[in-house]
Amino acid sequence: MVELDPTVVAVVLAMSVATYATKAGGIWLLGRVELSGRTEAALDALPGAVVISLLVPTLSEFGIPGLVSATAVLIVARRTDSVLLALGTGMVAVISLRRLL
Repeated sequence: MVELDPTVVAVVLAMSVATYATKAGGIWLLGRVELSGRTEAALDALPGAVVISLLVPTLSEFGIPGLVSATAVLIVARRTDSVLLALGTGMVAVISLRRLL
């Protein structure tokens, strides 16, 4: 049986409390502060910016096939609102482009 180091358990619990306090504090603060339209627009755009900042470096590692496939996925997803169709398009595009290039 694996023994738990009390220091490790304490650190994990402390970080869990810190993470929860950060999230709860942010929600509490936003409920008490009047936001301008510009600030609300920035907060609304933030999730997309985070996704892009995580995906672009990964896609650039795949080179041209990755970037072209991602573009195809975005176009299909926007036009059809079908995640399944966009996923299938991306898979077909990546496989096809890797064989061609």
